[in-house]
Amino acid sequence: MATNDYHFITNWRVKSTVEEVSEILGDPRGLVRWWPSVYLDINVLEEGDEHGLGRVVSLYTKGWLPYTLHWDFRVTEVQPDGFTLVAWGDFDGRGIWTFEQDGEWVNITYDWKIKAEKPLLRYFSFVMKLIFSMNHRWAMAKGEQSLKLELARRHAVDQKELALIPAPPEPTTSSAVPFLLVTTGVFALACVLFYMVMKLLTRD
Repeated sequence: MATNDYHFITNWRVKSTVEEVSEILGDPRGLVRWWPSVYLDINVLEEGDEHGLGRVVSLYTKGWLPYTLHWDFRVTEVQPDGFTLVAWGDFDGRGIWTFEQDGEWVNITYDWKIKAEKPLLRYFSFVMKLIFSMNHRWAMAKGEQSLKLELARRHAVDQKELALIPAPPEPTTSSAVPFLLVTTGVFALACVLFYMVMKLLTRD
């Protein structure tokens, strides 16, 4: 696997039905509202058919790190228990959502296999790989939290119960300066270590 290749498998479990989860996750326009910590802006470029097959979506997203990503995806397969998308832009790859009913609960799996193409992630992937992986896991944890809140809002029996449900987590607003300083420090340390190893290997 190349240093800018990533493969993440995320598992969620929520109290709902496959039909309801599929409706929520299959509606890209709703992501900005109920998952705002990650999805900053979304535009549907092509609607696709009545099930969303062929839909093309342009996204502007972020995680807890102070950088953003611009990418697009096309829905290439739609099933009653999930759907598949192909992505391109700041990263290229494919994502597979799978939903499984388990009594009153739904087991959700997201299989995300991508190649990071954003220059920061591609050229410094040997340093950024762990950080980008942590960023993805943070984003997906916020997604599960936000989905549970969205389901709670949908299932609220009255306005009083609805008012008690907190808003979903908001996007992080931290400065990019500490992140850049840490990244620069790690890069400098990696260069020093590389120099020392090469010097030892070339000694007579």
